[in-house]
Amino acid sequence: MSAEVNILNDQLLSDNWYVLRKVTFQLRNRQGEWETQAREVYDRGNGAVILLVNKEKGTVVLTRQFRMPTYVNGNESGYLIEACAGLLDGKEPDAAIVKETEEETGYRLSQARKIGEAYMSPGSVTEILHFYMAEYDESMRIGDGGGLREEQEQIEVLELEYLEALNMIDRGGIKDAKTIMLLRHPEVERYFAPRRPLHILIAGPYRSGTGDDPRLIERNMERMNAAAWQVYRSGHLPVLGEWYALPLLKEAGSKEIGDEVFQSLFHPSSIRLLAHCDAVLRIGGASEGADEMVRIARGMGKPVYAAFEDIPAAAGDGSETLRA
Repeated sequence: MSAEVNILNDQLLSDNWYVLRKVTFQLRNRQGEWETQAREVYDRGNGAVILLVNKEKGTVVLTRQFRMPTYVNGNESGYLIEACAGLLDGKEPDAAIVKETEEETGYRLSQARKIGEAYMSPGSVTEILHFYMAEYDESMRIGDGGGLREEQEQIEVLELEYLEALNMIDRGGIKDAKTIMLLRHPEVERYFAPRRPLHILIAGPYRSGTGDDPRLIERNMERMNAAAWQVYRSGHLPVLGEWYALPLLKEAGSKEIGDEVFQSLFHPSSIRLLAHCDAVLRIGGASEGADEMVRIARGMGKPVYAAFEDIPAAAGDGSETLRA
């Protein structure tokens, strides 16, 4: 135990389900003085959680079940979409997660890859959660899953496209912390290649910072066009709102930047275009228009990238030929 902490009293408050204790202790502060504090500590054991992934299909397996604590704290239905998880119950984490996966999802794993561990609510709960990923396919399915009837588990098994699961996070459809952490991990590893090229809107300054000087506006366009070329080389399909808006403005009779026709078309056409895009790449400096595209995209549940390296590479993009 740490020499900076001195336990004075450890009082059992409840062991009805798990163990709730009130711990009174002394903690040495930054001034080197001892302070007496008391905290409630809830011990429900340690656990494990897993994300099942199918690289070929671009899908993940999640679960949906009722969670009473969320129901009494603002979750109208009480149901949460989560990654498969459970307590260790005295088992080693590797063995526990394989057993839990079979019970909840119906998939029998031979092994799972551990990617880390974390305290999930360290202000009051002792639990350490062990995080795993594993590949799955239909040959591994031996049942329907759904949990154990004797534990009153009623678990729905969901197979979702990975990108849709990410969009659900942005829309608030997935609000479970461990699940959000696991779903973000394949992004870090660049695990999934998109099943199709993404249609990516390049959002950056057009008029901003130019004083409507045509030379400076042209320079901004050159930067966005260069970004579009880089996105294209990565296997995706880029688009600029300006590619649509500028020809339309000419056809509609706009005489100068900022006139009534310009205002009626320039940003509204980009917003209409955004509805047909998969994602946004925000580049360059300050721009109210570009920031508006980012805000609207996030409201639609679309991913927003701040750098080229954040964009997942497309499979078979042909970029090596382009670079040659």
